[in-house]
Order: sequence, then structure tokens, then C-alpha cells
Amino acid sequence: AAAAGDFDPYRVLGVGRSSSQADIKKAYKRLAREWHPDKNKDPGAEDKFIQISKAYEILSNEEKRANFDRYGDAGESQGYSQHQHRQFHHFHEGFYFDESFFHFPFNSERRDTSDEKYLLHFSHYINEIVPDSFKKPYLIKITSDWCFSCIHIEPVWKEVAQELEALGVGIGVVHAGYERRLAHHLGAHSTPSLLGLINGKITFFHNAVIRENLRQFVENLLPGNLVEKVCSNKNYIRFLSNWKKENKPHVLLFDHMPVVPLLYKLTAFAYRDYLSFGYVYVGLRGTEELSSQYNINVYTPTMMIFKEHIDRPADVVQARDMKKQLIDDFLSQNKFLMVARLTNQKLFQELCPVKKSHRQRKHCVVLLTGEGDKFAEAYEAFLTFAAANTKDTLKFVHIYRDRQPEFADALLMDEEKYRGKSAVVILERHNNAGKITYKTLEEAWQGSKEDNFILLDLLDQLRTDPGLLSSETVLADLNDELAPMFLIRWLYSTLDYISDCWDSLFHSNWREMMPLLSLLFSALFILFGTVIVQAFSDSSDPRDSPPSEKEETTAKTEKNDASFSKESNRIPKKGFVEVTELTDINYNSNLVRLRPGHMNVVLILSNSTKTILLQKFALEVYTFTGSSSLHFSFLSLDKHREWLEYLLEFAQDAAPIPNQYDKHFLERDYTGYVLALNGHKKYFCLFKPHRSGDEGGTPGSCEDYDSSLHAEARGKSSCSPGSRSIKNKLHKLSFWMERLLEGSLQRFYIPSWPALD
Repeated sequence: AAAAGDFDPYRVLGVGRSSSQADIKKAYKRLAREWHPDKNKDPGAEDKFIQISKAYEILSNEEKRANFDRYGDAGESQGYSQHQHRQFHHFHEGFYFDESFFHFPFNSERRDTSDEKYLLHFSHYINEIVPDSFKKPYLIKITSDWCFSCIHIEPVWKEVAQELEALGVGIGVVHAGYERRLAHHLGAHSTPSLLGLINGKITFFHNAVIRENLRQFVENLLPGNLVEKVCSNKNYIRFLSNWKKENKPHVLLFDHMPVVPLLYKLTAFAYRDYLSFGYVYVGLRGTEELSSQYNINVYTPTMMIFKEHIDRPADVVQARDMKKQLIDDFLSQNKFLMVARLTNQKLFQELCPVKKSHRQRKHCVVLLTGEGDKFAEAYEAFLTFAAANTKDTLKFVHIYRDRQPEFADALLMDEEKYRGKSAVVILERHNNAGKITYKTLEEAWQGSKEDNFILLDLLDQLRTDPGLLSSETVLADLNDELAPMFLIRWLYSTLDYISDCWDSLFHSNWREMMPLLSLLFSALFILFGTVIVQAFSDSSDPRDSPPSEKEETTAKTEKNDASFSKESNRIPKKGFVEVTELTDINYNSNLVRLRPGHMNVVLILSNSTKTILLQKFALEVYTFTGSSSLHFSFLSLDKHREWLEYLLEFAQDAAPIPNQYDKHFLERDYTGYVLALNGHKKYFCLFKPHRSGDEGGTPGSCEDYDSSLHAEARGKSSCSPGSRSIKNKLHKLSFWMERLLEGSLQRFYIPSWPALD
């Protein structure tokens, strides 16, 4: 039977041949949730999920479904009967010239098996691949079925993937048909696509798919400062002498290649947190003395590791064919100095691990010392002792007391005998919360023979008597001494962000950039559009140019009350604010029977403040006169004080300005209060005037534009100090009006409107 006949999408999805697209989609969603590898831990879940996806891909496409129903195959084989197809396949068994030759798989068994071990799923990528990319770069291929271009790059991909994997590069394959979520997350919208992943950052490959370009692409992913080239005797001494500053062993590779091998760069990236790497090209003039000093065979790659002593290597490995496994074994045994300095909590946890069992006890011998020549002799003696007593169960470390004061104080209890001197502590960690047991040498460490004998005796007793560590304490986490400053970290983050944006703008697909570009151009359009509109706006706009003196407001200062009622019938003009007095005659029409949704804004004034307050009131509310739902009135405090005080009893904290009294009646001064009355819903909002001088006018604050909305007053000037304090009562009334229109002001409800006598 033909291979295509072994796969029945109807049977896989559990639907009949007459099922509708809705039934097929419903069955696919149910099975996909059940067999997704992220949720189903069954060993065969992955293959089952692939079959389900492939079956849905065939049945959801009407053309493929019709081909399968007619020929038992989803391909375009209308010109041949199924019987002829089987005979053709059987006759050419040796040649095997069928769909698989063109990479058109119909099930997982027909797919290329070389990529199966590299297949990635979304959860696997997020939880394992991304964290691992901080140790090694990844080269990932995005592929799919029915992809002609994928066929052309397949031979090169197989060769390069095998070669780079041996060097330590991670390889991954994403099938866009089965892992659409992951493909979209990676930003791949076409197949085939190649991309690199390092430090969690994705970079797309845009060149021709050949071996040299792919190797160079992976090499370019690596940081450029991983390996320092050592080309002279002075350069070599400077490089090895940095062990104390960097607190790392230093590695030198001697090789006859003029460029640093990719394997060595990948190794340097993997161990960059523990070791510093240098490279010596033995064919370069000036390196002969260095090669002869260490007796280097220039024809065989040699790797040396230096620790505290730069005149002799701590370990050496030499091999004609330097493999990754050999290098990893060599470096993993020499990741730390003989007496490493504790510079952060992570290093402390690695050098002094938590006790897991009685047989896996590990003790740390800590030298608490200081910096400078004063402590050099004690440190050298401790280093000599550590080199002579190296064991798997012991780790020798040192720490600077002035850089880790909390650590030192917890162990030494700030005793006077250790002040200004070095001390040795033996400790054992019990948990990650910082609990330890320890014992401190009774006397300060000076490095004498007596000190060596005492410490050696304590370590011998510790083998048989773990209870020797009798003191307990809890240590706080160590400070990270080598962490860069905040400004430098911020600068690096900014540079990385700019680099990502540049790469996305010029190399990534435009689908990813369209939302950002759309937002950018929209902001620019709004910005420049606003500038252009303002530039060509009518210069006669009342907000930009003050109205002429001939234009009137209803804040008439010298007219009687009837004039305000008369002016209410006039047609409003530009720069004109219609303000009517609230009296017992118009009380019902202007308040009690006010239409729903309409409000009357009422200014409280007295005869003595009428002129000034009406001018200021008209100026503040002028910009709101365009609203047909707002009406403006004023109420005489001299006539209707009882009505006002009754209303204010329903308002919380409605007391007037302290120490302000009416001159005539020695009663509370309510002038400058503004009430927004809603007659239909029976509530009001309250504006209380500011205190005189809080945000009052400065000298010269009586500006000319105050007269733009004047009330044709014939009285005194309003620029006197007394008028200025009265006008300040309505300071920021316009902001209160904005909140009134927004509906964000507090409302005070009353049972009914009182009569206005």
C-alpha cells in the first residue's frame, strides 16, 4: 500500500466524511487541548499532536480535502488514479521518486528524521532554550511543509548544524505548521528563516545560506571582547596580573592559527563569569620568548591556566586535536582561584555549598583580612597553607572586611583583638537562608608557624568531630562588589535598546514594525496638524484676542435690577455674558421649573461688591457661555441671606472664609460663593472662594484684559488693593467650572427648594 494510504485524517480527528467544517474544527480543538505536549506528558503525545495538526490542515482546506476523498492523497494528483500511483511507487522503489523527494510529507514518518532531535516547542523554548542562551548561542531554523526553498538549504543546513553542534552551538528547528505560536513569538512570518539566539536576544540571518556565512553569523553573535590577544611579553604580564582585580583565573591558548578559533570563543563565552581568556598566536614575531619560557610546542595547541602565581601555570593541557569535551573537563576543574575572594552571594554559594548530608559535608576556611601591604604577609601565609592542604571537602576563601562589613561583624562580633588584624573562621552552611555554624580562631591570624599548627589541628579534629563548630548565626547576603554602577548599567541598557530598534527597523520584517511606525506617524501628524491649525486660525478668536470695548457684558454695575432682567432678552453677542438677578419673580422659571439637564450658576454678592465680582465672574465663565444647558445668575446677599443659609445647611464644610464679616450687619460673609443649582434633580454644587492673598494678585495683576468683559461701570477703578482682594475670591473659578461639566464635583441634595421671599 502507498504510504499516503496509512494516514486517514478522518480517523485521526474522529469525524465522518460528511462532517461539516464546524464539526471538524470543534474536534480539532478538543483533541489539540488533550494531546498538546505542554499539557500531556504521555511519551507519544508529541507524535499524536503532530498527526492531529496535519489532519486538520488537510480537512480544513477544501481543495486538499477533495483530493484526499478522491485519490486518498491531499496532493495534486488528479491526473493519476490511486492504482497508477501505487504501481509507479512500487516500480521505482529503488529510485524512490515520490512526494518525499520534494519534501512534501504527509505524516511524521515521511519527514526528515535528521531534524527531529532539534524540534522545539514553545514551553521548551521559553523554559530551557532562552536561559541556556546565556551560556551558548543557538542557531534556529524555521521550516514548514510544502516549502520548496527549504529543500535548497537542507544540505548546507545539515552540514553546518553538525559542525557547529560539535563546537558547542545549540541547534533548534521550529516547524511553523505545528508550532505557530513559537514561530510568531520568534518573529518568523515566512519559511525558511534562520535566526540566532544569544543572551535571550534574537537576530535574523539575511545572507546567502552557505557554510562560511553561517559560521561567520554565529561568530558575530558573540561579544567582541571575550578573548584578548596576547602578542608581547609586556602584554602577557599585564593580562595575567589582572587576576587580583577580576578575581578570576586566566587562561592562555597557544596556537598556530592567526585568528582565534571559533571553539575557543564559544568556550570563553560559556565560562566568561569564571575565567578570563587570552590567545597567543605563536607565529607572530615577539612571542618566541613567551613560547620558550613555557616550553610550548608551536605545532600543537596548548592551553594553560594561571591562578595566583603568574610565573607558573596552575594546570596545562596539550592536544593536537582540541575537542570541546576535553576543554570543558579541563576548565571545570579550574574555575576558581586557590583562595578566591568572596565578592558576591552567588560565588559564596558555589564555593561553600549547603550541606546535603553527613557524608557530603563541605567546610569553608575564610580569611577575613583587609587591603594593602599591611595585610599582604598574612594573606601570603594563608595562600601557602591552602595550597598545601587542598582537599575536596575544604574550600579556602578570603574576604575584605571593609567591603563586606555585615559579614565580618556577624562572625567576629566586633571584638577588639581582631581590630586592624586578619582573622580565620571555619564555617559550614546549613541552608540558603544564611544559617551557618562556625568557629573562629581564638587569636588573630598572622601567618606564623604556630598559627599554621593551630589551624591544621582544628581541621584534623573537624574530620571526626563536626560539633567543633559550636557557634551559630545567620548571615546576610553579600554585596556585589564587581557590579557596575547604576549609570553604567543604564547606559548599557540604553545602547542595547537602540541596537535592537536599529536591527528591527532595517532587518526584521515590517509586520513587527507596523504598529510602532503607525504610532510614530500618528503622533507626528497630530503634532504638526495642531501647529498648522493654530497658525491659520482666525485671529479674531475671542480666546486669542480680547474683544473691543464696544462689546458688552450683562454685568452692568450702575443699572438697577430691572436692567438685568431686560438684558436677558437680548441676543448674546461676542464677548457678552448674560447674567440675570435671581429674584422671587423669575425664581420658578430660572430654578424650580428648570428643564432637565440644565443648571443655573449663581454668584452670591452684596451691593458693595457687586461691580467687582460681576466683572471677575464674567471673565471667568465667558469660555463656558457656549453651552446651552448653563444659565448664569447672581443673588443679592442683602435681600436673600436666609434662603442662602438654609441651602448651605445641606452642604458639608460650607462655612465661609474665617475672619471675614459683612461691614453692615456683622454677619458671615458669603460674597464670592458660587452655587450650581440643578432644579430638576434638586441638588447643588458649591464653590467656596479662596482666602485673600492665598493665590492673590501680585502688584500689577489688574491687567487690561479685565476690561474686555467689563460692565460699562462708571464707578471707581477696580485696581485698588481692596478690589484686588475681592477679585481673588473668584480665583480658579474656571477650573471649578470645568469640573462641573465633567461631573466630578460633590453634589448636595435637598428635599425641596425653599421659597425665595
